[in-house]
Amino acid sequence: MIKVVDLVQHYGVRPVLRDINIEIAEGEVVALMGPNGMGKSTLLAAMAGVLWPQKGYIEIDGKRRRQTVDDELAIRKKVVYLPDHPWLPKFNTAREFLLSVGRLYSIEPTRLMEHVQRLLTLFDLDANGDQAIDGLSNGQKKKVAIASALVTEAPIMLLDEPFSGGLDPAGMFALKAVMKQLRDRSDVTVVMATPVPEIVEGLADRVIILRNGELVAFDTPDGLRKLANVTGPLEEVLEHLIDPKGAENISQYLESRKK
Repeated sequence: MIKVVDLVQHYGVRPVLRDINIEIAEGEVVALMGPNGMGKSTLLAAMAGVLWPQKGYIEIDGKRRRQTVDDELAIRKKVVYLPDHPWLPKFNTAREFLLSVGRLYSIEPTRLMEHVQRLLTLFDLDANGDQAIDGLSNGQKKKVAIASALVTEAPIMLLDEPFSGGLDPAGMFALKAVMKQLRDRSDVTVVMATPVPEIVEGLADRVIILRNGELVAFDTPDGLRKLANVTGPLEEVLEHLIDPKGAENISQYLESRKK
């Protein structure tokens, strides 16, 4: 469903992604993890067609991104991209915005209105659904942004840090339940960046790990345990793979505090 081939991306003289090759099957939920500033958002943006690779290419459902107008339009009908800091219209209400997004994806009107109401209820936005987005809290805005991705019913979802950005525990619980349902389906493919190992363990079929712009691993949680030679929680596995010196740095700091 998603194929990344020899992808190189850099900003100025600083390389961000180096020769990334990934294939994601239809129906997979894939978590994207790695230290801050190591290319996770850049990879998602390239998959989404927002960034033009300096080298390599992205294929979605057998069509190469930004190759022809017809192919790109066909891809955009199937893909929704939620960046870490999405744009939201200040003076529209949450309901108006969600309806507008749904219309862009040609959702049938009655189905769309019902889905929007269910999303507002799901994320505890009933009382704020007809309020201007500018007047909402940061956490509420995050919920509106997530709902705007879900309302598209797109078969390919690219989500950058959907569980962060001020989302409250109830919102995280609701989103996790939705993601579990999507994982159980065979027709929806999800790639999401997240720093939370507990979420990855319960949701992801496979995990992409980036470090210093390179692909360190792409495997199931159990496969990552074998790779790291760690049998404990996924948090410990990821520490070994993402930040091998992390445990040593923590120990040195704590020891220095005793002096």
